[in-house]
Amino acid sequence: LYCYDNPLTSLDVSANTSLEYLQCKNNQLTSLDLSANTVLTDLFCYDNQLTSLDVSANTALTDLWCFRNDLTSLNVNSNVALTTLDIGDNSISTLDLSANTALNHLQIYGNQFSNLDVSNNTALTQLYCANNQLTSLDVSNNTALTNLDCGINQLTSLDVSSNTALTHLQCADNQLTSLDVSSNT
Repeated sequence: LYCYDNPLTSLDVSANTSLEYLQCKNNQLTSLDLSANTVLTDLFCYDNQLTSLDVSANTALTDLWCFRNDLTSLNVNSNVALTTLDIGDNSISTLDLSANTALNHLQIYGNQFSNLDVSNNTALTQLYCANNQLTSLDVSNNTALTNLDCGINQLTSLDVSSNTALTHLQCADNQLTSLDVSSNT
């Protein structure tokens, strides 16, 4: 179902139990009930006005793009198949990613994170966590990382010595006094 770029204020997909792909981005949705859509794999609901999003019934989700909404929390513990998650430009401050071991693309930029644990997300190749309130960031387990953007935070140190696959590193606007990229050839 592609119903993006409309002035939709409501969307009822409760009877669409075989729905696998939903692109309802850039509307005026304040809520979205996906409890009946248990085979949903791709959800693009960004650029709306969602204040909450329950994806606990959507265990087949691989791609979730819900950036630029009004979310203050999100629970993705049931979504173990997730490979892509973009929750940028919301007001989320905590996120448990311990069950999302297949995740390879994570964007949490423009939120209120002061802490981020990606130690279980060893498949991550892209991590965009800029414009938060992070004071530390441990990416030592994320050896597959090729892109890391952690700019506009409050990092005082950053160890990327284990991230030898890095091809893009953005760490501007932090409080770093030193940076060793000798292992990042």
